[in-house]
Amino acid sequence: MFESVLVANRGEIARRIIRTVRRMGLRAVAVYSEADADLPYVREADDAVLLGPADPRQSYLDAAKVLEAARASGAQAVHPGYGFLSERAGFARDVVAAGLTWIGPSPEAIERMGDKINARNLMEQAGVPVASGTRTPVTDAEQAVAAAAEIGYPVMVKTAGGGGGIGMGVARDEKGLVKAFEAAARAAARSGGDPAILLERYIERARHVEVQILGLADGRVVAVGERDCSVQRRHQKVVEESPSPGITEDLRERMLKAAVRAGEAVGYRGAGTVECLVDAEKQDFVFLEMNTRLQVEHPVTELVTGIDLVEAQLRIAAGEPVGPIPEPRGHAVEFRVYAEDPKRFLPGPGKIDVWEEPAGEGVRVDSGYAAGNTVTPFYDPLLAKLCVYGETRAEALDRARLAIAGFTVTGPKNNLPFCAELLDRPEFAGGDYDTGLVSRMR
Repeated sequence: MFESVLVANRGEIARRIIRTVRRMGLRAVAVYSEADADLPYVREADDAVLLGPADPRQSYLDAAKVLEAARASGAQAVHPGYGFLSERAGFARDVVAAGLTWIGPSPEAIERMGDKINARNLMEQAGVPVASGTRTPVTDAEQAVAAAAEIGYPVMVKTAGGGGGIGMGVARDEKGLVKAFEAAARAAARSGGDPAILLERYIERARHVEVQILGLADGRVVAVGERDCSVQRRHQKVVEESPSPGITEDLRERMLKAAVRAGEAVGYRGAGTVECLVDAEKQDFVFLEMNTRLQVEHPVTELVTGIDLVEAQLRIAAGEPVGPIPEPRGHAVEFRVYAEDPKRFLPGPGKIDVWEEPAGEGVRVDSGYAAGNTVTPFYDPLLAKLCVYGETRAEALDRARLAIAGFTVTGPKNNLPFCAELLDRPEFAGGDYDTGLVSRMR
């Protein structure tokens, strides 16, 4: 096992990784921008290195600066968290070339799964169900119209290299398709990523369900349960739970087996997630994408299995076994607490005057801020992840109501009122919801 780990990230995920690194007796090195100097994760690390200005392009996204921080601090391994450089195959290669341990899958696996078209084709070859769609990039609106005529409306339009819902849009006719294609192309250009666009058949009233996998050091790939991520705004997740309340045991078993095949197809090592769209009425599913990193919502899997997924990542990267994989039990739900307007979901940065976290049986809070910190407009406005566990879903939701009521954040706007509203929504309370739930609430 390496002795020191540089965490190439910020906020709540950096703090969460640092917690496990230090618990394992390893040295944790943080990196930070000028805007983040006062955040809790910086002082909780054993060492911290300033990367540069608030602009992420001059700090967290500057691979050369991150590698220099690792060298200067004497770190032996790099954990990228999620976002920023976590799915940049080139960065992973640079880490390995520098003689450091990359805590994640191989650069080749990242590359193969990072392009949604290539990933989709590879999954189809591996026997994983995929939606009807384009097998090569769509380069212009005219080509998109021709492809949609073969696939059939409605279609989902998305960028081949985008993540977090960037560039995604649904088209129900030719006019809407041209508009969605142009929007996706603009999103791809803004992100500076892969300009390729793909189309897939859109599933009405779909659930978004993902399977957590671990590619072990001995070469095996195992599934560690699933999470329902259907509560979304702008195609971005807000609430996740495990197990999914909308699928049968037969469908769950088929999804878990397909996720293992997906991991085996790319020789996956480390923690990853196979995301699927589920047709709840037909009780069937198709592959959506694979995330080659730790997910924001990993705590719900930890709560129902007792596994520390960050520790598993570290042990796999060091070539060590992770121990037995328990069967999931009970129910867990995660609420992403954002600094945003709870009605329009627009960012609402500002100084935090009061920060009071809830506590109690079955309650876990992964936070990135404290009273006196300022939420700046430079980064994702995620403040914390409020997670609850219960022996049953009903117990978990009861604990969630108390925890949300006991979570006080003043200063910046926040979406805690939305989380409380969601719990009272009959579709969510009954577990019979889909990815369109939030849009129907607004």
